Amino acid sequence: MAVTRILLIQGHPDPDPHRLCHSLAHAYAQGAADAGHEVRRIDVARLDFPLLRTKAEWESGTAPPGLQSAQQDIAWAEHLVLFFPLWLGDMPALLKGFLEQVARPGFAVGRGEGGLGAKLLKGRSARVVVTMGMPALVYRWYFRAHSVRSLERNILGFVGIAPVHETLVGEVEQLDEAARRRWFSKLRSLGRAAM
Repeated sequence: MAVTRILLIQGHPDPDPHRLCHSLAHAYAQGAADAGHEVRRIDVARLDFPLLRTKAEWESGTAPPGLQSAQQDIAWAEHLVLFFPLWLGDMPALLKGFLEQVARPGFAVGRGEGGLGAKLLKGRSARVVVTMGMPALVYRWYFRAHSVRSLERNILGFVGIAPVHETLVGEVEQLDEAARRRWFSKLRSLGRAAM
């Protein structure tokens, strides 16, 4: 199997390593490292950056100094894995703010015919790992996984990242130790396969 450059983006706003999102990311990284893949990590909760407040700031500004290394890591990666909890039906605001800062014109999107349109991050794939309190099937079928679909289409797809796969971990408060071990095993397997 070829070595893949993998970037893990931990989007949980709480840096506590005992959070399930952090444990899932660790399992994925462990599987990837065991298979010989190269792994880098970004922990969004440990970054200090301002939120964007104007369209002009996004279009003509540059990423803050603390996020320029994140852009370098994204440019380096062949596969990105985003981890986050579902909060109020969506990704946490801190992760959204991070994505807005790094996915700027000139880095993630370029000027195509008729304005923005060139997808500058083509050639990368992604996996989105989302934890939630509700059953994953309810989120997927009743709510139609609307926020994950929005992330896939309006952010990752907008910059050219495809294909995007998802792993939805539901009812996290009810997971017993055996269920947690099964999820960690699944994430290690995905890491080994760089999927």
